[in-house]
Amino acid sequence: MCATPVSAPPISPSPSSGSALPGGRFAPPILRWRGNEAYQASFDAMREFTAQRDAQTPDEIWLVEHPPVFTLGQAGKPEHLLIANSGIPLVQIDRGGQITYHGPGQVVAYLLLDLRRRKLMVRELVTLIEQAVIETLAAYNLAGERKAGAPGIYVPEGATGPSAAHVGAKVGALGLKISHGCSYHGVSLNVSMDLSPFLAINPCGYAGLETVDMATLGAQTSWQDVAATLAARLEANLAAHWDSTLSAALSVAEAAATDPCAASAAGVNPATSATTGGQPPQPQAGVAPAA
Repeated sequence: MCATPVSAPPISPSPSSGSALPGGRFAPPILRWRGNEAYQASFDAMREFTAQRDAQTPDEIWLVEHPPVFTLGQAGKPEHLLIANSGIPLVQIDRGGQITYHGPGQVVAYLLLDLRRRKLMVRELVTLIEQAVIETLAAYNLAGERKAGAPGIYVPEGATGPSAAHVGAKVGALGLKISHGCSYHGVSLNVSMDLSPFLAINPCGYAGLETVDMATLGAQTSWQDVAATLAARLEANLAAHWDSTLSAALSVAEAAATDPCAASAAGVNPATSATTGGQPPQPQAGVAPAA
């Protein structure tokens, strides 16, 4: 994660965006079910979409299932691929982090978001994504947790049932690229997979890290159902973040209108905060590590 969260800046009640709704809310990102698609095709499409988008381009979430592929982050070490002739292609890409595996039975959600427009810092986005995965697992009576310094979702201590045999194993991985304030890449959640390809790598650069899927942990469900649940949680968390940001900004604007001295102490210009919303500082561009 490459950015430090800052206090919510003054903003206009209505974002200048083609995805704005009355009351200053965003329309949910456009959800695209791309189905089974070669990794390179998705990668090229994400980069093209991000390069061509402008301030009016609506955000999108893509749901994809890939044929078997290893992906290596831009600073990834090739030695984390332990079996050179596995028969599974290796693709060097531009997200952060090390090596991971994508394959059938894994839900991949790509988040193509304008972070500047959403007043969303990279670290906040990572937390939002991880929370969506935890909430998705909970919908199937599975527990998940974060680990400090290792983005992704893991089986926690105290897990019960089949999960108890897999404490510390990784079930969800994430990695982002930020370009000109916009994100692409995203998160993967293992639903029901052949997990053996993970044995051919040090997952996310961690030797000996166990990788599991929801089926191993005791959840019997479909790819489509999990994909829909994850997309719904991502949309809900994005909406909740914007509502919180909007509420905080309006509170600052109201305070500025009644107490200019307090606004000045907070670094707010009442002349802009209450009318035009001012111009907030831009989030730092960067790459959040994949895990």
